[in-house]
Amino acid sequence: MALTTPRMLPSGDSAITVDFGREISDESSRRVLALDRLLSAAPIVGVRETVPTYRSLLVHYDPEQIGFGSLAEQLTQLAQQPIETATTAQRRWRIPVCYGGEHGIDLEDAAATLNTTPDALIARHASGDYRVAMIGFTPGWSYLSGLDPALAIPRRQAPRLLTPAGTISIGGVQTGVQCLPGPSGWHLLGRTPVRTYQLHRDPIFLLEPGDSISFSPIDAKQFVEQDRAAEAGEIVAELVAA
Repeated sequence: MALTTPRMLPSGDSAITVDFGREISDESSRRVLALDRLLSAAPIVGVRETVPTYRSLLVHYDPEQIGFGSLAEQLTQLAQQPIETATTAQRRWRIPVCYGGEHGIDLEDAAATLNTTPDALIARHASGDYRVAMIGFTPGWSYLSGLDPALAIPRRQAPRLLTPAGTISIGGVQTGVQCLPGPSGWHLLGRTPVRTYQLHRDPIFLLEPGDSISFSPIDAKQFVEQDRAAEAGEIVAELVAA
């Protein structure tokens, strides 16, 4: 089946947004990441940086080395290549989460809104098969696709100005892994001790777009133990396949 041609949108005088669609979808995400990998494997002269999102790839370039028209033409050709040619070994991570209580203060309210119980919500959320669609907002903040439609929930009407590092939350049709403290309008289900961003660790960023994620419930005691280890630089997420 022929692939649709993405839109090439100028973003200022030194960037192009390669837009694969108007809706968030797994197909758009796969095409974004495939194009990003192709550009990484065979760089185009003049391209400085790429930034993948759910449905588009932002391509920064040096206008003194390559013009908009030429770059747009090359990007269009690359975007038409079969996705399979751009695949790489997929990493699968199992991330521990302490659900509810002080770590997931919205769990009970979210369960009531979804007409279910907190235990059922935890079980459904933890059994999901997720994929890192993009990293954004703050360093290491991982937006995940694959949330069970039964857990889709409107965002909070009053966003919080500060939520804890490591928060696992849901909002709309998304779930995510928050790394640093920050504001959020999502519903807080739990926390993970995993640091998806740690400046003085190698690697600094743990998760990458395209990685697969599953969640593993832990209790409060396990959270404290693993949080100490993570603070010391240990990667407490389990890499189950690569």
